[in-house]
Amino acid sequence: MSSSNVAILTMKLESLPEEVRERIAEYLSENFEEIRDEVRWDEQFKKSSNKLAETARQARKEIAEGKAEKMNYEKL
Repeated sequence: MSSSNVAILTMKLESLPEEVRERIAEYLSENFEEIRDEVRWDEQFKKSSNKLAETARQARKEIAEGKAEKMNYEKL
C-alpha cells in the first residue's frame, strides 16, 4: 500500500467516531494473522501458478495419450 493510500485511510479513520475506530482496530488486531496468511497465500499462488498450469497441461497430455490411470482411492 502506498503512503498516499495509508494517508487517505488514516484520514477516513480519523473521521469516524471513536467507538467505530476502536471496533475497526479490534477487528484488525483479532484477524491480523489470518489477513497476513491470506497475503502470503496469494503471493505463493502467484509464484506457483505457472507450475500449476504446466502440471495441468502435462496431466491432460498423459490422459490424451492413454498414460493416465484412474485413481484408486482405496490405496490412498
